[in-house]
Amino acid sequence: MNRLVLIITIALTIMISGCTQETQNKMGRTIQNWTGTDGVLDIYMGEKLVKRFIKIDKLSTAEATEGSSPRTYRYGYGYLDINQNYKVDAGEKKLYFEISDYATPYIFYDNPGSK
Repeated sequence: MNRLVLIITIALTIMISGCTQETQNKMGRTIQNWTGTDGVLDIYMGEKLVKRFIKIDKLSTAEATEGSSPRTYRYGYGYLDINQNYKVDAGEKKLYFEISDYATPYIFYDNPGSK
């Protein structure tokens, strides 16, 4: 039994190391999405924080409908934190959002209050 586990472990290691970096990143995101995260997305206008989304499990890059090139925006789902206190309060709803990779100054990070 131990020998079988060793062989499977070695085979998986070889297969993963043969993957491209992007494939390894996608596998990592899949594991992260499964385990869950508590991401925060801050959107700025100049130096001022104008929107905050919380409880985001991931930001995804949109893929082209035809072809394999990524589009120039990212999207996700999160709660609009109206009073920017890192908590889901009454009236704060989960929303779909899109942000431009070129025109939207933003920071995406783990919620410091959830650790």
